[in-house]
Amino acid sequence: MTTMSRRAFALSLPAATLAGAALVGGAVEWPRAAAARTGAAVGAVLPLAQVEIGRFTVTILSDGWADMPFNYFPGRTPEQIEAAAATQFAARPEGVRIVFTQYLIDDGERRILVDSGPAGAIGDTGRLPSALAAIGVTPESIDAAIVTHMHVDHMRGLVAGGRRVLPNAELYVDRRDVAHWTDPAKRAAAPDFLHSSFDTAADLVRLYPDLQATDGEREIARGISLVDLTGHTPGQIGVRVEDDGRSLLMVSDMMFHPSLHPVADDIGFIFEQDPAAAQAMRARFFPRAAEEGALIAATHMPFPGLGRIVRDGGALRWLPAEWAFQS
Repeated sequence: MTTMSRRAFALSLPAATLAGAALVGGAVEWPRAAAARTGAAVGAVLPLAQVEIGRFTVTILSDGWADMPFNYFPGRTPEQIEAAAATQFAARPEGVRIVFTQYLIDDGERRILVDSGPAGAIGDTGRLPSALAAIGVTPESIDAAIVTHMHVDHMRGLVAGGRRVLPNAELYVDRRDVAHWTDPAKRAAAPDFLHSSFDTAADLVRLYPDLQATDGEREIARGISLVDLTGHTPGQIGVRVEDDGRSLLMVSDMMFHPSLHPVADDIGFIFEQDPAAAQAMRARFFPRAAEEGALIAATHMPFPGLGRIVRDGGALRWLPAEWAFQS
């Protein structure tokens, strides 16, 4: 059984500085004021938040959203999932709405993109290129990319249109995921809804022949480390950014919605290859994160997905981080 190192949870830290605004004409402005001046609808403003971790600026962007049917969450009946979502006014006609969030890490010398979204493969998505352009980031200026795991919603943006979208980027993916998602026998045995992940993985390996297949936990740059979160897929990883006594842990698909996680660790997701391993990882991760007060960024939690797992009596719950005017 895979265990997590204590180093992965050295995250008892003060709240980080957060800011969320629209970028219009090169100036950061409040969405409503910007919309009034440009005539744009408020709904057209791209979501953006930033968190400062020492010398790092982590910009949080979103490729879009999708509604996941209530029967996509094994461990409870669809009726129970709907009821849980309804307690937080999150039950929609088509299911539980999740977002697809990406992270751009910048230390003033290098830009590293964590995940790239489904790029139109799922739901109402494909917004990441516009979001990057809005903050003045071109594909050529991104130095590296990390794929936390090889589900289509985390990597298709890297190969959209059948091309290498980030021409100059080093690419990091866990070796176990590369082996799984490029295995023709595993594709043949997989349900149809996973075929897009296998096909996108094949494109990724073909278009990024210099891909670095990593092994477990390692530091890929000063202050940026990969954390082993295997379970959801054979090689799911998290990304930790740490500097000047602060830290942020990007945990990918450890959690999907605060009405479900971390309230329960036995609620899974239909895309998991090994449900037992995924539950075991959640059962270890949730209480330890609460113990350490870890500042977490979770891909599918309501935007911007920043928060902490805390104890509330005998239960665990998600506490969104304050993300404005924090020092």
